[in-house]
Amino acid sequence: MRLEGSCRCGAVAFRCDAYAPAPYLRCYCSICRKTDGGGGFAINLGAYAGSLEVDGAEHVAVYSAVIDGRLSAAERRFCRRCGSALWVFDPTWPDLVHPFASAIDTPLPSPPHSVHMMLDDKPGWVRADIRDGDSTHRGYPDRSLRDWHTEHGLLDDGAPD
Repeated sequence: MRLEGSCRCGAVAFRCDAYAPAPYLRCYCSICRKTDGGGGFAINLGAYAGSLEVDGAEHVAVYSAVIDGRLSAAERRFCRRCGSALWVFDPTWPDLVHPFASAIDTPLPSPPHSVHMMLDDKPGWVRADIRDGDSTHRGYPDRSLRDWHTEHGLLDDGAPD
């Protein structure tokens, strides 16, 4: 599925081909929550890094979090003008890029349920909207974005491999 996204001020626009476009995975870790999750969580989608096209790249900045005293390899991209979170790239998986659902302008498929992860990091003020059929995880779930999309018939096989 071709995704189009942008920042709030319009300085950055991007496009990419998503294999995992359903916004089902809610991450409550402090990094996601504080860099993109005003509701207490953030949602990342799965796309192919080679398909990423960016207009206004000069306005994109990078943030890498410190995890357990070490600088993470993951690069969180955001607009340096308005602060909008755009996507995450991790060189550990160089073929993938993970756009923040909040930056996507394309209508996204509605997931049949949500997966709530990193609940041990959720602060008390955040109410996790856990519904029937949702799964919850204190840490990381066992299934990948690709696995979940495949199981639910939502994997976009039209995207390049």
